[in-house]
Amino acid sequence: MGPKKPVALRGGGGGEDIDKTSAKHLLDNIGKRVHAQVQNEAAGRGGSELKGLLSLATFSSEEMGDTNDPCIFNYTKVIKATDNNETCGKGKEDRFSKNRIAEYDKKKIRGNNGGASAPYRKLSLCNKNLETINIDKIDNKQKLLADVCFAAKHEGESISDYYPQYQTTYGNFPFELCTVLARRFADIGDIIRGKDLFYGNTQESAQRKKLDDKLKEIFKEIHDEVTKGRSASPLQARYQGDDNNNYSKLRKDWWTANRETVWKALTCKADTGNAYFRPTCDSGDGKGPSQTHNKCTCNNGDVPTYFDYVPQYLRWFEE
Repeated sequence: MGPKKPVALRGGGGGEDIDKTSAKHLLDNIGKRVHAQVQNEAAGRGGSELKGLLSLATFSSEEMGDTNDPCIFNYTKVIKATDNNETCGKGKEDRFSKNRIAEYDKKKIRGNNGGASAPYRKLSLCNKNLETINIDKIDNKQKLLADVCFAAKHEGESISDYYPQYQTTYGNFPFELCTVLARRFADIGDIIRGKDLFYGNTQESAQRKKLDDKLKEIFKEIHDEVTKGRSASPLQARYQGDDNNNYSKLRKDWWTANRETVWKALTCKADTGNAYFRPTCDSGDGKGPSQTHNKCTCNNGDVPTYFDYVPQYLRWFEE
């Protein structure tokens, strides 16, 4: 029996067909449409003002980044980060061991009294630096980007290092490295935007709330930064009253403006031959989407995944 052929559904608004080869294809394709809409809306209201530049990140008057490349950015010098991978914890546990499935009952979805579970990879995410972030020092879009990229870079390195070992040991790891990274990318996006449904056990729940409270304080500073003295600007109108809603609009727009840099940080250690599970890149030749061939990233630098624009519970259900 030959391989299953992709089945396409034409969207109501025309344009690109929706590929429903699998639930994973369907969700990523729908996410692409959502991203296009969000990106267009952000561009129309000056969303580029939320885009951070690592080279402008400085945590003291004399130390500033000298590159916008998150793979070679000197986090230790600029943000006083300790480059010992403690953003992933103390390194005493095997983050990807099957033995950790025993902890599965800890992983619950917020607001679900039945205790619906999240994927067991959610037990461990390299965001310890974000949990201990000093909100007095993170007061603009550049500094936040540096800390998020630091977490993403270590997360990607940890996954890339463990991935071959995991495949060799267990043999049936069901998705490609780029897809694993894409799922982590979406997790980071949910945390930044205040949309993370995972709460875990009592201790983890307290840490998640603490992190989100810190992010709200940081986005308050960014809100003041981009709206100050601009009473008639599109951004002022866009974010009016957003302080009473967890800064949800601002957080969503910041992620849209900076997701490409975060993806690059996450994929620093991916191999040149790693490819996403479906072609999504614009090759520019009018022949349709092409595949990634360089560190899980399109040739023009675009992010190939759209899982971060798929509701979290649908992604987890598909997993």
